[in-house]
Amino acid sequence: MADVCVWFNPRCSKCRQSRDLLEEQGVDAELFHYLDEEPGRDQIEEVMGMLGITDPREMMRTGEAVYGELDLAAADRDQLVDAMVKHPILVERPIVIRDGKAVIARPPEKLLDLL
Repeated sequence: MADVCVWFNPRCSKCRQSRDLLEEQGVDAELFHYLDEEPGRDQIEEVMGMLGITDPREMMRTGEAVYGELDLAAADRDQLVDAMVKHPILVERPIVIRDGKAVIARPPEKLLDLL
């Protein structure tokens, strides 16, 4: 089992750059394809805790069309988490997790803080 898990979208350049940076560092990483394996509410809440955030918007892609379509600008915390469960495209990427801590690797070099 890998030391590091990356919430990964293969179509995302930042995800690919993060994967490549981990490989350059000799770090074996599990790629969690969150758009295919859709994280549950518990997983999202756990990652928020690892990120040290309480506001789900801090790990959301607020520029996604579905954010506007669902009128999430006026949503409360529970509605935002529910929206990420139902529409994982709203989850910011890549999220890199190691030893109970996480970072949103934007830019990808931010993941070095975990190493």
